[in-house]
Amino acid sequence: MQTTHFWNKLDLHRRKIISGSILILFILLHQLPVQAQGMFGLTSSSGSDEKLISYGFFLAGHHSTFRVNYSDAFVDPNANVSPEVRAIFPRYSPGFSLGFIGMLRFHDQVQMLFTPKVGFYEYKTEVHYFNDQIDTELIGGDVIVTGENRGEIITYNSEATMVELPLLFKYRSQRFNNTRMYFLGGASYQFRTKTQEEANLEELVTTGQDYTIELGMGFEIYFKYFKFAPEIRFSHGLNNLYQVENTQADFRDAISSIKRKNITIYLNFQ
Repeated sequence: MQTTHFWNKLDLHRRKIISGSILILFILLHQLPVQAQGMFGLTSSSGSDEKLISYGFFLAGHHSTFRVNYSDAFVDPNANVSPEVRAIFPRYSPGFSLGFIGMLRFHDQVQMLFTPKVGFYEYKTEVHYFNDQIDTELIGGDVIVTGENRGEIITYNSEATMVELPLLFKYRSQRFNNTRMYFLGGASYQFRTKTQEEANLEELVTTGQDYTIELGMGFEIYFKYFKFAPEIRFSHGLNNLYQVENTQADFRDAISSIKRKNITIYLNFQ
């Protein structure tokens, strides 16, 4: 009886291992489309991309600031306007918002969106004063002493809860596998829930209504029962919100206009 050589034994084991590996790989490849469809399948079984009207909601985080323009008199060295003020700097502040999405389908790649939301904002403005020119005990805000010869920085905070009503047009690319890129733009009307009488008690006073231009981009990811669409959007206010007559006297004449500016990250669920 012939004895099996040692290398022949290894060859038999190797063939079994290769055959088993091919079988496992075939099973994995067969199951992969099923798993992928379970995670990134069509948006629900009803196909919301084909619906004339569809809905969703979103959560968003933003950074907001004022755009402050100096008055001509303040930059004129001979005018002697607000002589104790060295400079005024608005700062970005974080906040968040939430709202709903209503979509009207014109075409597979073109939609109109109405996205009402409530946003919670904080605006910070730093006023830099010359040294020994101001009594900080008589002024509100957060005082930061920056050095004996550099003067003082006082930060004025303004908090606002805004109701916003954006109307946007959205252009989407053709669907590639389970994703789409898109661009959107439009305008928004917004108003502050705080009354003007309450706002007049602040050091830097602004009005409560505004119109903004909205521009953004994002991409849609298709899951089995919904679409997830992360998005970045830029918002620029059009109205001059500044109320000079109610603003604190020592720096009010240094400013000619104030407008809002926001950068927002949206997490849309549709």
